[in-house]
Amino acid sequence: MKSNQYQQLKSLEQQLNVRLINRTTRTMSLTDEGQRLLDILEPALSAIEQAVLEVGESQAEPSGLLRINSSRIAARLLIEPHMAEFLARYPKLKIDLTMNDGFSNIIADGVDAGIRLGESLDEHMVAVPVSPPIEMAIVGSPGYFERYGIPESPEELIQHNCLAYRFSSSGVIDRWSFTSADDSQRTVVFEPTGSAIFNDDENMLNAALQGVGLIKYLDLNVQTHIAEGRLQRVLAPWCKPFPGFYLYVPSRANLPAKTRALMDFLKEKRDAMS
Repeated sequence: MKSNQYQQLKSLEQQLNVRLINRTTRTMSLTDEGQRLLDILEPALSAIEQAVLEVGESQAEPSGLLRINSSRIAARLLIEPHMAEFLARYPKLKIDLTMNDGFSNIIADGVDAGIRLGESLDEHMVAVPVSPPIEMAIVGSPGYFERYGIPESPEELIQHNCLAYRFSSSGVIDRWSFTSADDSQRTVVFEPTGSAIFNDDENMLNAALQGVGLIKYLDLNVQTHIAEGRLQRVLAPWCKPFPGFYLYVPSRANLPAKTRALMDFLKEKRDAMS
């Protein structure tokens, strides 16, 4: 009998007021009642001991299932391009990635971490930035601008085919908000009413690349397309930077190794984007 099992039986002996262990000055053995009880409890006790051991090991080395809830656009920018590298670095980890537009209550949903724009998080949320500050970019294909011209102000967008994005969680059309670059800080809010509405940002981006119309998209997501000449940005002075994406967690206290690994990895990638 192991020493920890002895201590557990000794405690039970006191609670049950039943003699479970025979003791002498030199030896110790189980009574019949003690042996029957040990035979019944031993599998459960072994399972508990193993579970405690595994939890302790998980704190030392990232392992197990890592549940992440992310907006789709954040997942495509921050998770998907680096998933192979992350899993190769932590081979004992398995990712369960859920993507949606609505805010996730990670405690109620049983999720380890969430990723959302900083402006959508409660100020008391435990969160760390995992992207640089970002801007919304109004973009279209060079072919589109050759046919329809370049808007010089947000008011001129009414003359263009502005493609809309509908949030899946609320069904609301995403409005385009602009702030003037001069001292007046004038704000213009524009609701796109073009020839198409999307609830998937990748489909919307593909439409812009095909020259269908103009879209509003995160600047980080279209930098490569702009640099390679597939898209052209307009109205940049009217688009002000705002806090980027944040990883948020239930608590900083006793942060599991798997969550800490994700946090450190995304911070590393954020620094590379700056």
